[in-house]
Amino acid sequence: MHGGPRRRSIRLQRFDYARPGAYFITICTEGRACLFGEVVDGEMRRYECGLLVHDIWETIPDHHPNVELDAFIVMPNHIHGILIIMQRRGTTRRAPTAGNTPPYEQFQKPVAGSIPTIIRSFKSAVTKQINELRHTPGGVVWQRNYYEHVVRSERDLNRIRAYIQNNPARWAEDRNPPGR
Repeated sequence: MHGGPRRRSIRLQRFDYARPGAYFITICTEGRACLFGEVVDGEMRRYECGLLVHDIWETIPDHHPNVELDAFIVMPNHIHGILIIMQRRGTTRRAPTAGNTPPYEQFQKPVAGSIPTIIRSFKSAVTKQINELRHTPGGVVWQRNYYEHVVRSERDLNRIRAYIQNNPARWAEDRNPPGR
């Protein structure tokens, strides 16, 4: 028996999101609300909620030791960041053999150290802290999904780093600004 409409995944089917590599992530606030700050003269000025987001993003490696942070930025209504999953030392890579748990995440079957699990944990921690700060228990902070791009080359990585770094300067050109 099926309990409602099936959620459509935006992830690559059967892709191992715990495998070593670089991942470009974008997460937007619910309704594109500008909770995290404002851009003034091409520079991001974070509100207290934006400072929380920044600080929690920086703790990701504390909770996921195989993850390194690369470029990231907190914008008024979204964040961009590059997460690099490193090869785990002293662990055996999962082999795709019969009877093993698949290395790719499935609905309600998280894979430790995978991008979906890392992002879920991050979003949850931010939501908890922001709701405590604003006295809004149960408040929604984030859109349900997030955007991810598997970085495929050094050139791709450098292009994304420049995009992140230049994001505040392009804020006025945003094709989908809040409130429109």
